[in-house]
Amino acid sequence: MQALDMLTLRSLHLYRTFRFLSVQSPNYPQFPKNIHSTPQRQFPSTAAADEPNTYGWSALPKPPPADSSPQLSPSVETVYDPATGRLVTKRERHGAIEPESSAKAEAKPTAEVGSRVYGDVIGSSSSARSSIKKKKSRSVHVCSSCGYSDGQWWGTCKQCGEVGTMKRFATESAGQKVTGMRVSDNAVRSCPVKLTDVYGQVDSSNWRIPLDGSLVLVGGDPGVGKSTLLLQVAALIAEGIGRVLYVSGEESVEQIGNRADRLCIETEELFLHSSTDIEDILEQAQRLSPKALVIDSIQTVYLTGVTGSSGGDVQVKECTSALQRFAKKTNIPVLLIGHVTKTGDIAGPRVLEHIVDVVLYLEGEKFSSHRLLRSVKNRFGSTEELGVFKMSQSGLQGVLNPSEMFLADPHSDSDYLAGLAVAVIMDGSRAFLIEVQALCVAGSSSVVRHVNGVQGSRADMIISVIIKQAGLKLQENGIFLNVVSGVSLTETAGDLAIAAAICSSFLEFPIPHGIAFVAEVGLGGELRMVAQLEKRVSTVAKLGYKKCIVPKQAEKSLSEVHRGPEAMEIVGCNNLKEMINSVFTSN
Repeated sequence: MQALDMLTLRSLHLYRTFRFLSVQSPNYPQFPKNIHSTPQRQFPSTAAADEPNTYGWSALPKPPPADSSPQLSPSVETVYDPATGRLVTKRERHGAIEPESSAKAEAKPTAEVGSRVYGDVIGSSSSARSSIKKKKSRSVHVCSSCGYSDGQWWGTCKQCGEVGTMKRFATESAGQKVTGMRVSDNAVRSCPVKLTDVYGQVDSSNWRIPLDGSLVLVGGDPGVGKSTLLLQVAALIAEGIGRVLYVSGEESVEQIGNRADRLCIETEELFLHSSTDIEDILEQAQRLSPKALVIDSIQTVYLTGVTGSSGGDVQVKECTSALQRFAKKTNIPVLLIGHVTKTGDIAGPRVLEHIVDVVLYLEGEKFSSHRLLRSVKNRFGSTEELGVFKMSQSGLQGVLNPSEMFLADPHSDSDYLAGLAVAVIMDGSRAFLIEVQALCVAGSSSVVRHVNGVQGSRADMIISVIIKQAGLKLQENGIFLNVVSGVSLTETAGDLAIAAAICSSFLEFPIPHGIAFVAEVGLGGELRMVAQLEKRVSTVAKLGYKKCIVPKQAEKSLSEVHRGPEAMEIVGCNNLKEMINSVFTSN
């Protein structure tokens, strides 16, 4: 047992010696601090009780000698010093805290401009912070549906509720050089002008032609004739007012020239240019000083310094804004061609239609040569205007009689045309005459009703009123209704024409040629007034019709307008029975 105690004491002496050397010499190999995994315990000793236990282990810490300082192992740590604003490495030894070497203490953290540091505390002086401060750029998120803007991105627009329409638009910083906007960035500086002075500067005889400083957008399906229309408009302005610059981003100058040759355009004041760079386009426009600028199309041009490719939401918005500022500054009207999406809307952000002054849509059926030019937005006039054109080899030609699109050749002597009546509908400010056909088949095994171009509920109501109020036995007849040329009859002004066509087919009595019907039918069989009745009747008279069936209360006022030996006869009726007695009688 004594030998075991001596071996243990020698092992402890060797361990303390190696530990002392490891502290004095950093290159000396280190030993682990904890040799035993068990808790500290006191070994028994055969030494005298009064002899101090120099080398024994004890569970309690042994107090240090009075004449010696505590032997503590040094510890190194890095802390943030708020006084100096730096990270400082400190060493704790003998109860005191000493800083590391001056070389380490003077080392300052470095950061590149534009870098981001997360989770680390890096202090710096005011000058150092200003040196690594990066430039701030502002971005705005704009809804492509309604134009609502917000500084933060949202999945759903707060104004219109559309999902996924918030698009990011980056703006230039204050100190950064702005490119692509040299011509259009300078705002128009002017002083307030009296309204009476403005009236004196406007020539009412031709004010609708120049439209100084306006921005017009023309949209339509591919191949409907947008480029042809604006090329003809450019030629008319060049012949009547002055030079016009026609810029195309889709075709070369030679291709535009070939189209102009087919349209027989020979004016020398029309200049052609092929480019997609807005800076180049505005530079050429400033050099020529044209009376009008035409761009085909807004989806093909781009602006330098703006993110995104041509046709993107950001490019379309910024290019249109640049052209708007150019138009307002130079008083040169700009006409734009815009593509449409599958839903029929102008391609690009919805805010595009808010920027421009006029929005026009060119529409046309696939198998028809007629084109309709509708006004959706017009800051200079009414949106009820409607242009009707016909596509031919020489371009788009105006149609003097739009109703010829929906009227067939009259053959009133034929018995086969029983069940045909003419209605008058309004589309914008234009009145159109359309044909309504009806077919009543008696003795059919089951009562069937098929309608085309008429609302089914509206047709059922008119049929029920005829049965109840006019006394016609239509219960066991199959009834078919059709509107000629695929037109949809949505307004109530065509009710009387539908009723007249059904009565004509059931009675097998053709309606005489030259009669038109304008009235709404009520549930009691009465004839009611409709909107713009006077304009409808005037259109019927201009097309050479001899008689027009209208509500009784409008007969007197309309008869006073249409007077003369060759004037159209105005026949007023109170209900369906009076209409049947007036029309389906043999003279």
